Amino acid sequence: MANLTMTRKLENYVRRYRRRAGLSQDEMAFLLGCQSGTKVSHYERFARQPSLANAFGYEAVFGAPMRDLFAGVYEQSLNIVQKRAGALAKILESQEFSRGNSRKLEFLNAITSSSQSQVSSDS
Repeated sequence: MANLTMTRKLENYVRRYRRRAGLSQDEMAFLLGCQSGTKVSHYERFARQPSLANAFGYEAVFGAPMRDLFAGVYEQSLNIVQKRAGALAKILESQEFSRGNSRKLEFLNAITSSSQSQVSSDS
């Protein structure tokens, strides 16, 4: 098996996208419906996470998926869900066999498989 070096993603890349677009923080705030660029500054410095509506606003402005704009947050969530899916699979495996549990295990294995391949492909 090859030795994969994982690079940790930044929590978000909204500053990079905003600067490439040539927008000021105040202009970005206006597009998001915020009072001032202070909130945008907090997002960019990882001091605050945007609301779901603002995260979708960033996606709409830049045409980039939220999982790219907020890559580090996505990566963290992916890792947590992968671990929880594995833990839940172990619990279900210890229970008496049923068709329902079998279906759940198949689903959970798909989550952990897709999570592993996603993390590997992002490296």
